[in-house]
Amino acid sequence: MPKVPYAAYLRVYEPLAAFPEPERVRWAEYARRERLPTAQDELAFAMAGLAAWPPRVAPARESTDAFVTTVDGVLCVCPWQTRLRSWQALGEVGHWLMPQPVLDAALPPGVRRRAAADYDRWRERNPDARPWIRSALWHVPVRWFALFADEERVFRKAGEHQGDPAAPSLTYRTPMVQARRRLARGLRTVRKSMVQGPLAEALTDIGRWLEEFHPRSLVELDYGGLVYTISEDQLAADRSAADVTAGLAALAAGDLERAGRLYEELTDRWMTVRERQFAN
Repeated sequence: MPKVPYAAYLRVYEPLAAFPEPERVRWAEYARRERLPTAQDELAFAMAGLAAWPPRVAPARESTDAFVTTVDGVLCVCPWQTRLRSWQALGEVGHWLMPQPVLDAALPPGVRRRAAADYDRWRERNPDARPWIRSALWHVPVRWFALFADEERVFRKAGEHQGDPAAPSLTYRTPMVQARRRLARGLRTVRKSMVQGPLAEALTDIGRWLEEFHPRSLVELDYGGLVYTISEDQLAADRSAADVTAGLAALAAGDLERAGRLYEELTDRWMTVRERQFAN
């Protein structure tokens, strides 16, 4: 069973009513399958593409799979959109902490150029497309935690969930209305105290993304493959959403020293995780 990439995911599950016909009917039929694919299945498919030669940067066709859940009796769907997300990830290679020779060996420049050209042509025909899933390699972006409360945290030890029995899991889930409310409140606090900066820009970006979805959607943060690089004890003790909540509260109260200390401790902790990608 694949255990890479070491990525975390922010997902939006939209109610079936948010999808137009005939897509709505297709997802309703899809959800009735005896077995639905998991995140491990999506990962296996993606890894098979990278193992091909030349590497398949993006699938030739968009995925027809999705993650499915039920919220208060309402079926909610989170399409994989593997092709779109692969193209978008390709556009972020400049931010990957990877030596250029290694990147060129894994994803040759010619392959990247052809994929980028394919994406440009596709975007001309689909200018309003957006992904239901965002991912982050080797860390969870601090801004993601602003959407959640500590009581929405669900930690399960290895063997206590339906995923990989050899690894623990850590997720957060919240209604879209709560995520938007917390984000708006946090953004007001940051702007009032800092005027403008990277954190305000990051929160604004994620806010625009959330506005694209149905107000009765569900937002999920999944530590995903990070559970293979963080020990179970560390995951059990991780309260990053609570730390962000406390930091924003300190900022709102004008306690810049405490807010700065909490933010620094949180970013240092996640930087330690990010640096593990360079471990031999």
